[in-house]
Amino acid sequence: MIFQTATHGLKYDLLLRTFSLQPKKLQPIMDDTSWSTEFAWQELPSPCFVVDAARLAANARLLAEIRARSGCRILLALKGFSMFSSFDVLRPHLDGVCASSPHEARLGREEFNKEVQAFAAAYSEADIRELSGLCDTIIFNSFNQMERFRPYLDAVPRPIRRGLRVNPECSTAATALYDPCASGSRLGITRAEFHPDRLAGISGLHFHCLCEQDADALEVTLAAFEKKFGEFLDSLSWVNFGGGHHITRPGYDVERLVRLVTEFRDRHPGLTVYLEPGEAVALNTGVLMATVLDIVHNGLDIAILDTSAETHMPDVLAMPYRPRIVGAGEPGEYPHLYRLGGVSCLAGDVIGDYAFPRPLAPGDRLLFLDMAHYSMVKTTTFNGVQLPAIVLGDSRNGGLRVVRRFGYADFKSRL
Repeated sequence: MIFQTATHGLKYDLLLRTFSLQPKKLQPIMDDTSWSTEFAWQELPSPCFVVDAARLAANARLLAEIRARSGCRILLALKGFSMFSSFDVLRPHLDGVCASSPHEARLGREEFNKEVQAFAAAYSEADIRELSGLCDTIIFNSFNQMERFRPYLDAVPRPIRRGLRVNPECSTAATALYDPCASGSRLGITRAEFHPDRLAGISGLHFHCLCEQDADALEVTLAAFEKKFGEFLDSLSWVNFGGGHHITRPGYDVERLVRLVTEFRDRHPGLTVYLEPGEAVALNTGVLMATVLDIVHNGLDIAILDTSAETHMPDVLAMPYRPRIVGAGEPGEYPHLYRLGGVSCLAGDVIGDYAFPRPLAPGDRLLFLDMAHYSMVKTTTFNGVQLPAIVLGDSRNGGLRVVRRFGYADFKSRL
């Protein structure tokens, strides 16, 4: 979607209709074009992240249905989505949060105020001291760490469950960067390094091997996990299946997920099963709105935006992937082709090549789809680039609330 300024000689409503009706070759997602009419975009600061409470609630209700049908517990992975102004929408449907650091654990305790689990590749003494006052469960990545901090946790007056992350050595992730089971991975204890005689005080095991995958990948991973570690499960009280489950993606095999969890619980009576989705909680619930600042030409037209792949959506460069834009298409799909570039000094700060039905011009606003998860938590102030404002909307009534604007103090305070 583009919102063009009046000086371009095109009426806003005509442009909007043109974009909404154009066929697209991209894989459709739920209500992608409806973003263009649900909110008063012209009133918002640019750039900004906008999360829709209605879409977020729909995801949460699906997760709650899976909880009810399978008997599992579901935690929000804060590493994927930490927009605490939206927690009132999620809290009634989820069991708590999982954290990767003391900061996330504190956010979960203060703002979600339900169960808090933590896992990190390693902890410092200061980490454990802080986490012990925040967490219900702390999961260790090695026996050495668990035993090093055992005396400290034993002295804490309230009970804190302890777990170990294991590595089933079963790779299903398509991208090596996101594969915890890759050769030489630092994440999880392999069967060869697993010592049953050192399990005293451990109440559960955790594995996290998926990345944006369907339940078929979980089925393969679960079989590998049980083959390697199943003999130890009857002495435990819980197992965490980790994240990476793309549960709320259209077409995800919900029935298979429910069956896998239910059958696992039948095989191991008394074990509580946890899932900890991050991306699935916020999938397709938010956009990043940006504005065209300039158009230059170097072999093709290049639109420079007030956003940046490097600073505001780093996974575009890291994965890499090409985000979708409401009303835009693949090169050749529409007559006007532009390379969209970021405002930072990085030469490779390029979001991708997109075709539009109408020419772009400074002042046009673009909506990048599916930017609620990971993009928001990974933003940086490289080059002193302005961080996007954060907006909570509700498409059921068109409501918009700017919950945070960032300025110079935010940049300076980090340095």
